[in-house]
Amino acid sequence: MRGHHDDDPFGVHSIAGGPDDDAVNGRVVWDPAHSLWNGAMLVGTVLLAPVIFSWGAVTVFMLLTSFTLLVGHSVGFHRRLIHGSFKSPLWLDHALIWVGTLVGMSGPLWMIAAHDTRDWGQRQDACHPFLSNRAGFWTDYAWNLHGRLELDSPPVIEIPARIANDRFYRFLERTWMLHQLPLAAGLYFVGGWPWVVWGVCVRICVSVTGHWLVGRFAHRTGPQSWLVSTSGSQAHDVPWAAIPTMGEAWHNNHHAWPGSAKLGVYPGQADWGFLFIRLLERVGLAWDVRTPDTLPAREELVAA
Repeated sequence: MRGHHDDDPFGVHSIAGGPDDDAVNGRVVWDPAHSLWNGAMLVGTVLLAPVIFSWGAVTVFMLLTSFTLLVGHSVGFHRRLIHGSFKSPLWLDHALIWVGTLVGMSGPLWMIAAHDTRDWGQRQDACHPFLSNRAGFWTDYAWNLHGRLELDSPPVIEIPARIANDRFYRFLERTWMLHQLPLAAGLYFVGGWPWVVWGVCVRICVSVTGHWLVGRFAHRTGPQSWLVSTSGSQAHDVPWAAIPTMGEAWHNNHHAWPGSAKLGVYPGQADWGFLFIRLLERVGLAWDVRTPDTLPAREELVAA
């Protein structure tokens, strides 16, 4: 029997699991669209960025990267769209997810499916090394930026209807690459080609590569406060990446309370994403904000 629970704060919302699903057996194949896209961003970064360097372009890169990762990826994609850790008006949801699309990783529906398949796999007794980041360094890099996993017996992906049937999200899914064009045009008008290369190519290259790299560390080594007794793969915190990931690097906390909007749970754990959500809550644009204190007890959670 298959089924998933959209409102379960600890669940994987887009996976309808079945007894014959297998997270281990499969193969990684080339993903042309993402491979060519990520390759083009890398070429632009390596070949063009050093040649047309300027401090203004670097400043644009830092500001745009921080803004899109905070508002779009951490708050919009991860905490709102994927985990539903808070609620907000539909117009704000759309704005957050558009900024998340601007990060340049992919469209919202692909992001949900990729995230939840990995999440589901790590909760099994064992999973393919693609899902647990257990391959060698360069193999893992190539798999995650240029490939996709085809399991022999995959779970059924059923993205909740409120997301899957949203016409704006479906539009973003079809056109996610194209949304860099108006941004590039604006950057060119103000700062010329240096701003375009650093504000688009370098930003996307760093964001995509950094997302993979921090994820690799988070599933292999680092501090742990909690273990999930029913999961074959455990998570680790990556303290040095807390600020650049806007709090996402507190991944051990996230595995412990996946439905929590607050990832930096303990004193000294910087979590800019949660601070932004609290700001939205204060002005009435976010409500039902979940935190570890408000979530029900989780039986499978044990101290590390």
